[in-house]
Amino acid sequence: MNDISVQNLVKKFPSPDGKDDLVAVNNISFEVHQGEVFGLLGPNGAGKTTTLEIIEGLQEPTSGKTFIKGIDTHREAEKAKKIIGIQLQSSAYYEYLKLGEILDLFGHMYGKKVDVDHLLGIVDLVDKKNALVKQLSGGQQQRFSICAALVNDPDIVFLDEPTTGLDPYARRLMWEFIKDVNRKGKTVILTTHYMEEAQYLCNRVGIMNGGNIVGLDTPISLIHTLPSSAKIRFGAHEHCDIESLKAIDGVLGVAKNNSDIYELQVTMGNEVLPKLYKWAEQHSVFMEDLEVISSNLEDVFLGLTGKKLVP
Repeated sequence: MNDISVQNLVKKFPSPDGKDDLVAVNNISFEVHQGEVFGLLGPNGAGKTTTLEIIEGLQEPTSGKTFIKGIDTHREAEKAKKIIGIQLQSSAYYEYLKLGEILDLFGHMYGKKVDVDHLLGIVDLVDKKNALVKQLSGGQQQRFSICAALVNDPDIVFLDEPTTGLDPYARRLMWEFIKDVNRKGKTVILTTHYMEEAQYLCNRVGIMNGGNIVGLDTPISLIHTLPSSAKIRFGAHEHCDIESLKAIDGVLGVAKNNSDIYELQVTMGNEVLPKLYKWAEQHSVFMEDLEVISSNLEDVFLGLTGKKLVP
C-alpha cells in the first residue's frame, strides 16, 4: 500500500527576465510505501523542497497530482493535513511561549488534548518543558521542530533537511531519533543532501537533479548499478607504471594526485587486492596507507549527474 503517490508533477516559476519559465520540478512520478523511510536527495536547487511542499499542499503544482493515502492533497487539502506532520527547513515559534505552552497551543489548533510530557519525552526534552525555544541548542531546536510536527499523531511525517547545521554528534543523535519515529509506525519522507545520512536512514531514495529524478531504488541497489563497487587507495614514493596498474584484472581506472596517492576504481576490492599485492611485489613498489573504500550514494550521484554533491 502506498502512503504517497506523485503523478507527473510539474512546477514552473516565472523567470526574472520574463522569458522562459524556470522549471523547478520536471514531470516526476514516484510513490512512498506505508511504513518506510523515503529520501529525496540532491544538491540545493534540485527541486526537493518544492516537491515536498506541493505534496504537503503548501504550493500549487503547475500540473500533475499528488495523493496522501488516496486523498488529493489540493482538492482535499484540509483532509490531508489532518494525517500529516511537517517539519520545515526553518520554523518560527512564539518567542515568549515555553515549549509546553507551544505544544498545548498546537494541540488546540488540531482540536486535540496534548500529552506534553509524552511528546517531549519522545525527543528527550522533558527537562526543557519550561524553556523558551531561543534557550535551546541547535540540535534541541531541531528535535523540538519534529516534536511539534507530531502533535496531531500523524501517519506520515515530512522532514525537510532535518540535520542541516548540526554538528556530527548532534546529527547522529537525530538519525537515531528519526529511526525511532519510524519504528513507532510513522511513514517518514525526508529531504537531505547528505548521502551518508540517506544511506543510513532510508529504505528507498529518489535522487533529484535539475528538477528530475535521475535514480530511484534502495540505496544498496543503486550502489550495485555502479560499474565500480569500490576504490583502492595507496601512497607510493616509487614511480608506478599506471598502464600496468590498469592491466590488473578487475581494475577499471587509475588516478594519481600530486601527493603520490594512487586511486584505483575496481570491480570488487577483495578480489583485486591479492592481485595488487602481487603487482607491487613484481614492480618493487612499497604501498603505504592502503585502504579499500566501498562505493556509496555519493558515487551513485556523481555517476548519474557528473556532479559532486556540496551541502
